[in-house]
Amino acid sequence: MRIITPDAHDFEIDQAPWYLPAGDEVQLFETAWQAKLPVILKGPTGCGKTRFVAHMAHKLGRPLVTVACHEDLTASDLLGRFLILGEETVWCDGPLTTALRHGAILYLDEVVEARNDTMVVIHPLTDDRRILPIDKLGASLQAPDDFMLVMSYNPGYQSVLKELKQSTRQRFISLEFSYPEAELEQKVVEQESGVAAKHAKSLVKIAEKVRRLTERGLEEGVSTRLLIHAGTLMARGIDPARACEVSFVRTLTDDADLQRSIHEVVRDFF
Repeated sequence: MRIITPDAHDFEIDQAPWYLPAGDEVQLFETAWQAKLPVILKGPTGCGKTRFVAHMAHKLGRPLVTVACHEDLTASDLLGRFLILGEETVWCDGPLTTALRHGAILYLDEVVEARNDTMVVIHPLTDDRRILPIDKLGASLQAPDDFMLVMSYNPGYQSVLKELKQSTRQRFISLEFSYPEAELEQKVVEQESGVAAKHAKSLVKIAEKVRRLTERGLEEGVSTRLLIHAGTLMARGIDPARACEVSFVRTLTDDADLQRSIHEVVRDFF
């Protein structure tokens, strides 16, 4: 039987993604990889979790296979399936099997969006066995030393219907992410958007005030990613107030009262 698996070069990161550490997360991640421990990254949307994983994959010299989890994700989507090509039946590896064969880092993004019965397939990889049973092939794959399993989710979006089971959660170590402190966040916005330092500083101050509006019904505060979007537009000549409006004022909420409140914060600076 022929097995088709994507080439490892398809998942290599040629250029190091820029990342500014906020604590000891780089050391902890590297140590976890060396110790063959799976990792969960927890934090709000747009705070740098995905960028961090890409940065670490490049630093460790490993391919990075990413899966954007969703409620229709099945075990076969992760493992692979049989397909008919012409008159031949072949096995096509899924992202989990591909990552295992290449000793890659497998990144399951927003894992709580996936069904719990799908996540059960990763359990044998997260204990001392480090194996992946594939019933359809009648075989088990042994994870190489370089393989690492990483998951991420936003705790703020958890509910009774979308929550990691304890049987899954307790197999991982957890790294907490949040929005950077003001000085670090300003450096990130400057670096990533190319906006002037004074405007980056104003954007971060706006973000600090807007994030307090979560107490008044805003679902989630403005992310570092959205600040970078605003800074990118400003660096390319868009009026600062207008850049903020299209980057996060109208993105964060459709509630007219909350939009007005965010507008007022923006007007204080631009």
